[in-house]
Amino acid sequence: MSRTLDAQDVDDLAVGAWVLGTGGGGSPYLNHLNMQQIASEGTQFQLVDPQELDDQARVAVVSTMGAPLVMQERLQDPRDVARAVEVMAEHIGCAFDAVMATEIGGSNAFQPLMASAHLGIPIVDADAMGRAYPEAQMTSFAIGGLQPWPLALVDPRGVEAIVTHVPTWKWMERASRALTIETGSMAATCKAPRSGTEVKRWAVANSMSFAIRIGARVRQARDDHEDPVEAVCSAANGRVIFTGKIVDVDRRTTGGFLRGVAKLSGLDEYADCEVELEFQNEWLVARLDDQVIATVPHLICLLDATSGEAIGTETARYGQRVALIGITAPPLFLSANGLNYVGPRAMGYDLDPVDPCP
Repeated sequence: MSRTLDAQDVDDLAVGAWVLGTGGGGSPYLNHLNMQQIASEGTQFQLVDPQELDDQARVAVVSTMGAPLVMQERLQDPRDVARAVEVMAEHIGCAFDAVMATEIGGSNAFQPLMASAHLGIPIVDADAMGRAYPEAQMTSFAIGGLQPWPLALVDPRGVEAIVTHVPTWKWMERASRALTIETGSMAATCKAPRSGTEVKRWAVANSMSFAIRIGARVRQARDDHEDPVEAVCSAANGRVIFTGKIVDVDRRTTGGFLRGVAKLSGLDEYADCEVELEFQNEWLVARLDDQVIATVPHLICLLDATSGEAIGTETARYGQRVALIGITAPPLFLSANGLNYVGPRAMGYDLDPVDPCP
């Protein structure tokens, strides 16, 4: 059902989307402040259920592409993502009826709000990942075999580019990543346009509402002096798989990604145990001592043990007390074809997927 997002929804979205970002998507902090200000000035965001879209509706799919660490250092201007949509509309010769997120994770959950604020079009309650993934081909639309081109890219310096054709989804990732690296490892993008029919068939439906619901549960838990980590697990059908503190983080920005390993030392029932979290923008594999306890495409979420606030791969630091939770991935991403795009082997690990919530 369509509804208007209020300022509280915007706040809750920031918390929930950061959890679903599984460490990536960029911290929503700055974009949240920006949209909070716009909402306080009277701008309304209309959220539309994907099933209410006309079959022929034209939907813009937006995201910021790049390394999360860079997103902390460069402020994002909503006009850039709006301009990416305009560049795409000029290329295809028609306006868009709505806008949606490529991924619900982190700051990218706010990209459709940023575009909507300037373009005045509604936001579809859906995304193409159900979380955040590091590469452009790791989407439900790719799994569905939909066309990967064209793509519009906009940089705040005034660089505007269109990728008009590629042979495969992986080539779209390679071409757009190269452009993004040249613009400083961060750029606004508008992916291949989607019809209402394609969105209804292949998008992860109601993911914006899901993120808002998680954020609302965390807020309520804090108000009631209850455990916000348990609130996340309850709202997302997840479970705690480790508690401890961060004792080391080795990260580097390379190839347009933030890569590395975080090491956790166990506390409470996990005393004398250690976990290693490997990441490429997002947390990808969790190893408890020598045992793999969670992998993509399942969601591996690192939370502050006290506040329930998500911790990103770019914000993790020594000494933080944390809870590691797992959430089972949507069925589409666990299909044979889904695993070809987002399974451990698609990320370079010779592993079968491990569900943290068996």
